[in-house]
Amino acid sequence: MGSTEHPIPAQSPACPTVSEGGSAAPAPATDSKPKKKICCACPDTKRLRDECIVEHGESACTKWIEAHKRCLRAEGFNV
Repeated sequence: MGSTEHPIPAQSPACPTVSEGGSAAPAPATDSKPKKKICCACPDTKRLRDECIVEHGESACTKWIEAHKRCLRAEGFNV
């Protein structure tokens, strides 16, 4: 029964260690979840879209509706 049968690893290199600020590892830069709530994302395009719909009706505001959707998608929302 040599030591090669059941080696005891000192520390796995895949396991993050707690150091520098107390955090195990920084969050990945490409999160799949949005960082904001959808109601708080893209306030400028949301305001323009809403004002246009109130004043002119939804059918006349497709430009602003699509601009707001593009902004939301850029923020990580699936709309």
